Amino acid sequence: MDELKPSAPNSPPLTPLGFLDRAATVYGDSTSIIYNETSYTWAQTHRRCLQLASSLVSLGIKPGHVVSVLAPNVPPMYELHFAVPMSGAVLNTINIRLDLRTVSILLHHSESKLVFVDPQFYSVLRDALKDLIDPPIVVLITDIYFDAPLSPAVDHTYEGLIEMGDPEFKWVRPKSEWDPMVLNYTSGTTSTPKGVVHCHRGLFIVAVATLVDWAVPKQPVYLWTLPMFHANGWSFPWGMAAVGGTNICLRKVDVVTIYDEINKYHVTHMCGAPVVLNMLANDPNREQLTRPVHILTAGSPPPAAILLRTESIGFKVDHGYGLTETGGIVVSCAWKDEWNRFPLNERARLKARQGVRTIGMTEIDVVDSESGVSVTRDGSSLGEVVLRGGSIMLGYLKDPVGTTKCMDSKQGWFYTGDVGVIHPDDYLEIKDRSKDVIISGGENVSSVEVESVLYSHPLVNEAAVVAQPDEFWGETPCAFVSLKVESNRVTEKEIIEYCRQRMAHYMAPKSVVFKDKLPRTSTGKIQKFVLRDMAKSMSNDTLKQ
Repeated sequence: MDELKPSAPNSPPLTPLGFLDRAATVYGDSTSIIYNETSYTWAQTHRRCLQLASSLVSLGIKPGHVVSVLAPNVPPMYELHFAVPMSGAVLNTINIRLDLRTVSILLHHSESKLVFVDPQFYSVLRDALKDLIDPPIVVLITDIYFDAPLSPAVDHTYEGLIEMGDPEFKWVRPKSEWDPMVLNYTSGTTSTPKGVVHCHRGLFIVAVATLVDWAVPKQPVYLWTLPMFHANGWSFPWGMAAVGGTNICLRKVDVVTIYDEINKYHVTHMCGAPVVLNMLANDPNREQLTRPVHILTAGSPPPAAILLRTESIGFKVDHGYGLTETGGIVVSCAWKDEWNRFPLNERARLKARQGVRTIGMTEIDVVDSESGVSVTRDGSSLGEVVLRGGSIMLGYLKDPVGTTKCMDSKQGWFYTGDVGVIHPDDYLEIKDRSKDVIISGGENVSSVEVESVLYSHPLVNEAAVVAQPDEFWGETPCAFVSLKVESNRVTEKEIIEYCRQRMAHYMAPKSVVFKDKLPRTSTGKIQKFVLRDMAKSMSNDTLKQ
């Protein structure tokens, strides 16, 4: 990965790993982690991470080596965010929803030297390793709450490594703050996953910036509903150490468990994609929260209707924007007090916008894809979203072409591939991914805008809009919809008419397909490429008739 490292500045390196040293001093006796009936203090978490880092070094792990982990949001997954880079290694968190073939590809591409695996996913890893010529060392994460037999193919156990480690270990500090610290793979919905490399400096900046932007107080109670494998949980494993928070770990996330944990532990903060908000808002057994819970959402533009429903229960929703390549949230819809005087629907519409840069970003803009010139800030002129700032990735591992394609080395801009507008008040709003814009009769149709209207329908649970080939218009919007469990009382005609009453007719869906559930990627995003193929197939079938 050395080819991705800029020349090191002559100053002490920034790293979020130091947050744990400080937490052990300031919050040593406070609870750091709760998982079922198990709990640790910050002093214990600090010691366990040092012992584990020590054992990794004794196993031959050296600075720059990749160490992978395949696990849900259990305590070891949290600890490894510190222990692995404390050994000098680069942490690679693998999506637990991936198939064994993709897991094998990622382990081969990253040249992983060691992999930690939760017993729930051991069989996937075992089969994924069969095709590797030089397989990594395997460490089984032991979990008294999940019964699974040990396998003779396991080289070590997690707790065994902690027991043999040195609690006085002097952890390996980076020689430069530009040294790689994590390797995250994109979801790869349209191509082979790309290996995103982030350095200590970038992760320090995004962790601090996110805490400031979200106004996270000291010692919050944080519920891990966001997978830590997804962009390192938007930097919150390190962020919670910085503020001495309590991490409530969950092996499995479902709506009943979320509400139970909120009530049991007086949860104050949590994160999740809009699909999580939708799940919370549409639960038929939901109850009004007795105290507000701050929830940060990002990942895809949330429909205003979902924001409205979620806040009506008692959640305080904050909205941000980021990518794997930015290390976490780098744009947020910074709220203005005067907006509280607006009607509910208008407040939800404003909050659905992505917003302004966080303090960790130098600049954000929306530019014309051909000229590179900034678009007019009128809320309607479309362009590509570009970013530059402290937490942009170093680049894609072993992919200089891909890195060059999206990063302007001279100006420092990262080209996101997202299409958006800048409003007159300088707030960004994402309209689509560039590949998802529908061009109907020469007019651009934002699939996100159509989806937002569909989500406002009281019977719609999920919605996705894609382009469907059309002989006359070129493309027309095709909507795929799943309905709420208690309802099947709406027709295609009624959905189309509902949309036509609320938007320009050319933007309304020309066809609606009802599905029990919509296909999603391993990170929970709707697989629009699958739906596009279905829409194209439907169009071809129509032409043949």
